Amino acid sequence: MTSEGRIEDVLRGQAPRVLGTLVRRYGHFDACEDAVQEALIAAALQWPGAGVPESPAGWLITVATRRLTDAVRSDAARRRREEGRVADPTDAPPRPAQPGEPAPADEDDTLTLLFLCCHPDLSPASRIALTLRVVGGLTTAEIAAAFLVPEATMAQRISRAKSRLQKAGVTLDMPPEPERSDRLAAALHVLYLIFNEGYTATSGPHLQRAELAREAIRLAGVVHTLLPDDGEVSGLLALMLLIDARRSARAAADGSLIPLAEQDRPLWDKAGIRAGSALVTESLRSAPLGPYQLQAAIAAVHAEAPRASDTDWAQIVALYELLERSWPNPMVTLNHAVAVAMLRGPEAGLELLEPLAADDRIADHHRLDAVRGHLLEQAGDREGARSQYLRAARRTTSLPERAYLEGRAARLTGA
Repeated sequence: MTSEGRIEDVLRGQAPRVLGTLVRRYGHFDACEDAVQEALIAAALQWPGAGVPESPAGWLITVATRRLTDAVRSDAARRRREEGRVADPTDAPPRPAQPGEPAPADEDDTLTLLFLCCHPDLSPASRIALTLRVVGGLTTAEIAAAFLVPEATMAQRISRAKSRLQKAGVTLDMPPEPERSDRLAAALHVLYLIFNEGYTATSGPHLQRAELAREAIRLAGVVHTLLPDDGEVSGLLALMLLIDARRSARAAADGSLIPLAEQDRPLWDKAGIRAGSALVTESLRSAPLGPYQLQAAIAAVHAEAPRASDTDWAQIVALYELLERSWPNPMVTLNHAVAVAMLRGPEAGLELLEPLAADDRIADHHRLDAVRGHLLEQAGDREGARSQYLRAARRTTSLPERAYLEGRAARLTGA
């Protein structure tokens, strides 16, 4: 890893601790978060040349406190000018740390901040953006670039999210016990969505956004460290590791998509597969069964097959049947249909797809068209398959996926 990469890891690891310390000391989550972001940017600019300080957290807290002080003074001066009044004691800046106070950043607020970012008052998009900035330590520009939106748009999204939390009176405290399991489920779903966007980008010229997938894995690893006995936390981390292990085999040199059945499996990351398999095996043995564990188990079955033809489709079908019962949703049904087609033939898979045509959650999704095209091709309906591939290509906003689908259709032209 380069020195810049090591510095980035340090900064992202310290971000929640530093923010938690400032909020506990001074309050005002919004202002503290802005100050921490400025401190992180300052460190990213200075540390490569000056070196990482002996106490990275202390350095960041000191700089962030100065930024917070400057912001409070500036805001107070602006208000005085607007109101035509003299200085008021309530305008005083944050009190600096005093001798004998506890060492900075001695409490890990990562989980508390993650729960805060996944507050039920926030939309899914706002939860993702705020999690990446507050818990992940990414800048607004980095988040905007990852999701292919203008920086100003992402800044507004984050600002609105923080404003909504402030209006709701949210504080830096763990949610009460009755809410905690729901908030954890929401937080895991946010990490799942971040990983999925990194693994298969929904739009743009690139198939993958590796930085998002890596960040989701890092954050899931932090949560697993804090909650090592939670089966679904283990399952989510295992799922990410097992899926991400295929990353280097998923795209050709020109960036074009390589489907799972055609991937060069020796390119898969064996260390990631071992780590993910161990996690899911242990969680299945010791924790109640959940959807992330089941998805990780499916990924592990794929990972265990040295060749696509060696895949244990009967086991995968059985796991999907369990998953549909515990977590029914159209994407699960879609993947279940593919597995059934591999085990029992394309007609059986197509039969499972039929109800999805009336499901508004997926009826217009390009993946339904693509899977239907694949199964029709397997069944020998080349013209029907070609039509579905072209329909899927028109609907996707991912350029690599579009090129792949158009290529599949072109191979069937005139047949």
